[in-house]
Amino acid sequence: MDEVRPTSGVQTHGLVPLFPPGLQAIYGECRRLYPEQANPLQVTAIVKYWLGGPDPLDYISMYRSTGCAAQDIQEHWHYVSFGLSDLYGDNRVHEFTGADGPSGFGFELTFRLKRETGETAPPTWPAELMQGLARYVFQSENTFCSGDHISWHSPLDNSESRIQHMLLTEDPQMQPVQTPFGSVSFLQIVGVCTEELQAAQQWNGQGILELMRGVRVAGGSWLITDMRRGETIFDIDPHLQERVDQGIETEGSNLSGVSAKCVWDDLSRPPEDEEDSRSICIGSQPRRLSDKDTEQIRETLRKGLEFNSKAAIPPISSQRQGHERPQSRKDSLESESSAAIVPHELVRTRQLESVHLKFNQESGTLLPLCLRGRLLHGRHFTFKSINGDTAITFVSTGVEGAFATEEHPYAAHGPWLQILLTEEFVERMLGDLQELNTREETELPKEYSWPEKKLTISVLPDSVFDNPLQ
Repeated sequence: MDEVRPTSGVQTHGLVPLFPPGLQAIYGECRRLYPEQANPLQVTAIVKYWLGGPDPLDYISMYRSTGCAAQDIQEHWHYVSFGLSDLYGDNRVHEFTGADGPSGFGFELTFRLKRETGETAPPTWPAELMQGLARYVFQSENTFCSGDHISWHSPLDNSESRIQHMLLTEDPQMQPVQTPFGSVSFLQIVGVCTEELQAAQQWNGQGILELMRGVRVAGGSWLITDMRRGETIFDIDPHLQERVDQGIETEGSNLSGVSAKCVWDDLSRPPEDEEDSRSICIGSQPRRLSDKDTEQIRETLRKGLEFNSKAAIPPISSQRQGHERPQSRKDSLESESSAAIVPHELVRTRQLESVHLKFNQESGTLLPLCLRGRLLHGRHFTFKSINGDTAITFVSTGVEGAFATEEHPYAAHGPWLQILLTEEFVERMLGDLQELNTREETELPKEYSWPEKKLTISVLPDSVFDNPLQ
């Protein structure tokens, strides 16, 4: 990437305009906010993505915002991406599906960074951060939504900052725009500390963002990221932790699933029974999810993010239900191998007598959230393996549509395992798993067993999952 200043006006190179309609529509919204900055400093991909370059975003514009004294909004740099939406409408990057739906992925990213005293030009590291997020979207075809959290596990600017993760929210100023190629909204990246990310996971992202809006040094109403912020919102105002705890207690968590390092073993039958035992085990070739199971898992997670009065896992249908979406787009849990033909006998429901669940430490620390924030509120929670098609869904007795039942609490469709837990057993598990709530590193491996329930959970080092054959 390189920095350039775009020239004003519409120019052409041959018959191809440099400011095609999709690009022009976003520029128009930027000019509405910054009429005096017609030619902002930009970071541009020298070799465009559609010509084989590595950077999906054609441009990132960087504006100097004076803030708003009336709202106590400090001066900052405002970054806006160009490329997640359809800029050109000629199928060079995004499939054109009409003006009535989303343009491309339907959104662009923005970021607001506090301007340091004496700073005359915007730092360019946020542009690379935005390119990294865009690469994830393009490669996985997973889209972002307001309230989503992004675990980054590294200072966003590669410094020693505590700001090492992100939440996403609607940009407070930029309004959605309608282009000839569809609609575009603007999602703002908000840098957060580890403790704030964990609170968002345990409760919900929108709730934490609302708390941050009330703390000026944590971003204020426009959620401006300050990479030098050394305190969490809970350090600044300890009462905020009480609000989070109360929210978890009364509302539970709206996080219905995560990508994880996890596997499960069927211990019901001896390992030499190739057809039915040890459905998923480290070092084995995992069976693939069928189209129907894949669709049900992603519908499960999609429904889990909604505040429904009654939790339900959508039924497996005979046809895919995502026909209204462009086929080139996938939701967060659609498997790369979902189009594979799976024999019927591999996807029949199997009742299991005994199971062994295995998680890495990061996934293991989410088990109390799964139990307290989801199952005790009559909901469900899914761990979807990042290394294959393995999926583990915990369901409560109040969830409709599950193929696990109180009579047969462990049931599987191929590599998808469902575990039904009663409220009494959940409470007991929470007590036994209490040490997973701590933020300190736990000595691994750890094993938790409930023999009368024929359930074992192990928390293992990452190396077990990264090198399964060793």
